[in-house]
Amino acid sequence: MSTFGDRLNHLRKDKNLKAEDLGEILGLKRRIIFLYEKNETRPTFDTLLALADYFDVSLDYLVGRSDDPARR
Repeated sequence: MSTFGDRLNHLRKDKNLKAEDLGEILGLKRRIIFLYEKNETRPTFDTLLALADYFDVSLDYLVGRSDDPARR
């Protein structure tokens, strides 16, 4: 099963976003996005919610607990 970092990287690239672009959208630095994608740090709950909302996926999908990206 994919990790949070794998999912975030895939979702970001599917939208043709640079890490810097996603960081600006979320009010984060590019380095933080890279650290998330490498699974070297974890986002806050508020950031997780913002990511799930932005990419329109469930939290379970985002954190690798489900392979179904659909929200319920």
